[in-house]
Amino acid sequence: MANFITLFDTYNWDNTLESIFSKTTVEVENALAKEKLDLEDFKALISPAAKPFLEQMAQKSSMLTKKRFGNTIQMYAPMYLSNECQNICTYCGFSMTNKIPRRTLTDAEILKEVAFLKAKGYDHILLVTGEANKTVGVSYIKNAIKIIRSQFSNITIEVQPLDQEEYELLIENGLYAVLVYQETYHREEYKKHHPKGKKSNFNYRLDTPDRLGKAGIHKIGLGALFGLEDWRADSFFTALHLKYLQKTYWKTKYSISFPRLRPHSGGLEPKVEMTDSDLVQLICAFRLLDEDIELSMSTRENEIFRNNIVNLGATSISAESKTNPGGYTVEPQSLEQFEISDERSTEEIVKMLKGQGLEVVWKDWQHFEAIEE
Repeated sequence: MANFITLFDTYNWDNTLESIFSKTTVEVENALAKEKLDLEDFKALISPAAKPFLEQMAQKSSMLTKKRFGNTIQMYAPMYLSNECQNICTYCGFSMTNKIPRRTLTDAEILKEVAFLKAKGYDHILLVTGEANKTVGVSYIKNAIKIIRSQFSNITIEVQPLDQEEYELLIENGLYAVLVYQETYHREEYKKHHPKGKKSNFNYRLDTPDRLGKAGIHKIGLGALFGLEDWRADSFFTALHLKYLQKTYWKTKYSISFPRLRPHSGGLEPKVEMTDSDLVQLICAFRLLDEDIELSMSTRENEIFRNNIVNLGATSISAESKTNPGGYTVEPQSLEQFEISDERSTEEIVKMLKGQGLEVVWKDWQHFEAIEE
């Protein structure tokens, strides 16, 4: 059975970037006039030619989001289980080369963190670990899901890529969704940033959503880490990946996240800067490409940006995030994966959202839609 790699290998990075930069005003206008967009339209909307149309894009994005999701926004919380990692990644505070205290939560500590998040109202949790098969392999993740699954409507993980059978095992035990970011779709740049560890295998990582689709996962989250390479090309390949997956695994739901490189221990400066205006353009372009896609915004972004994006296309946001294991209650001082920018409490975020006329959804959209019906 063919996989995404077969399709991906028919594209050339430099040619793709050139194609995006060659898009014209007329092509942008045509894309904005269409109801159903294709990937060439998406290229036009993320091109420099689309910059003068940002207001128009934002209005259309806002309208489509409200049409599909209503005046709602979903809240989720990440919970870091471990900062143990066997990979070297140039942009991550957990990288094996960073001499930091390592920590993996015990069952009792996991439950303590869960109690804190439940008291805040969260019903949608994202479990995060570094990539260390021996310490936080499948059996550890399976155990974590089993001990907390009665507490949450759904459980998402962001961990090392796994084999299809391993995903099937976790799904059987209550796993709902998996986030797996390619980081960058540029093969050579990817190698530079992942010199050691299992993550250095570009193709294995690129094939992960295919393994998830075959395993029958409910939802897959995609994304690139903006700052490693040109954001426009990485975004095009994310969109190409999305469209391929939707066609191949049509029962699965999809979400897109937009992480920008943030400061961390051992910090890497972004190679290519992505401005706030660029990020708004990209979020709106994704919404215009696909009105059903869930678009997620983390606390990496600052207050002002997040206050504005919730009405332009984002459908889910995190709040009060801690990016260190035990960060909520167990060990608030352990080292973070990256610095967050929006440090407001859950209550402050909820107040902001309600002030903008948005209803906060604590469960996943699937559950919310069931309630509506």
